[in-house]
Amino acid sequence: MNEITVNLHMHTRYSDGTGSHAEIAKAALRANLDAVIVTDHNVFVQGPEGYYKEGSKRVLVIIGEEIHDQDREPQKNHLLVVGADQELAQYADDPQTLINAVNKADGLSFIAHPFDPEQPAFNEKDIFWVDWQVHGYTGIEIWNNLSEFKGRINSKLLAAFYAYFPNFILQHPDPRSLQKWDEIISDGKRIVAVCGSDAHALHANMGIFKRIIFPYEVHFRNLNNHLLLPEALSGDPILDKRMILAAFRAGHSFVGYDLPSPTSGFRFTAQGRLDSVIMGDEIAAKSGVTLQAHLPALAEIHLLKDGEVIGEWKKQQVCTHITSEPGVYRIEAYRRYLGKKRGWIFSNPIYLR
Repeated sequence: MNEITVNLHMHTRYSDGTGSHAEIAKAALRANLDAVIVTDHNVFVQGPEGYYKEGSKRVLVIIGEEIHDQDREPQKNHLLVVGADQELAQYADDPQTLINAVNKADGLSFIAHPFDPEQPAFNEKDIFWVDWQVHGYTGIEIWNNLSEFKGRINSKLLAAFYAYFPNFILQHPDPRSLQKWDEIISDGKRIVAVCGSDAHALHANMGIFKRIIFPYEVHFRNLNNHLLLPEALSGDPILDKRMILAAFRAGHSFVGYDLPSPTSGFRFTAQGRLDSVIMGDEIAAKSGVTLQAHLPALAEIHLLKDGEVIGEWKKQQVCTHITSEPGVYRIEAYRRYLGKKRGWIFSNPIYLR
């Protein structure tokens, strides 16, 4: 399998960001990303999609959209749409109708920042996802960089500290997001976990403090989606985009917090009597299955079944578990960084049926 690194969920001047697509591409090249997916609010921007190059390096810019009902007060139900390749914001007032339209267009949809907190210090209301009766969406954003920042600040002074020292922000996904995801997948649904930067590169002015919160490159060196592809990217933007979206759809991916230590090289597999599978796949449990995780560095590893921790390994790079019990199995890994234990790797599940 060929591993690539993709950053999802960012905004340009076409909505509430400050950068251009070309500036985002340059930041992605500096961060050594393979692809970025730009999702401006309620506008599908045609034209800038494709490969951007600098010397021998290249990055694929894919255009998606973050859609929500702008007439609703307060704002709720933000949906990331990728691969539909058409404007679908006209369906924003009903989340299920929107999801149906995305599926009809053969696109992917991810519930964005499902538990995005309010921020009284800046007079911002929460933008939770509330219509959980919907079905047919591809996945859920279990970790959102900007949402965690909002959840950690209770004053403008603390916001200024994080603006100058962003490496201290991220600790772990919102436990409510993980709990909701586990609840859904344990109920038999195949829902893909992704992470999002929610990058805006906002220009902030607070008295003497003037800062960009946060530059695109800062986001790109933090939370990323690591995808496993059947072959290497070819350089053809159409074929490569198709392969990337297929990997997202299949859940052949994991969420990696790459700042404490690079997460590339992580693998979670299941070996049965007749076949073997990777994250996102399904395998028969009846004859016994060996689950194994390989990590690129020592970490605290948790193996979860149906949302409950069933195995824990300290300071290990490999863990193995043999079972014949049906269920939904996934890996979480943690490392210490800047004095705290922080989430490092969150795999998509392997489904034992």
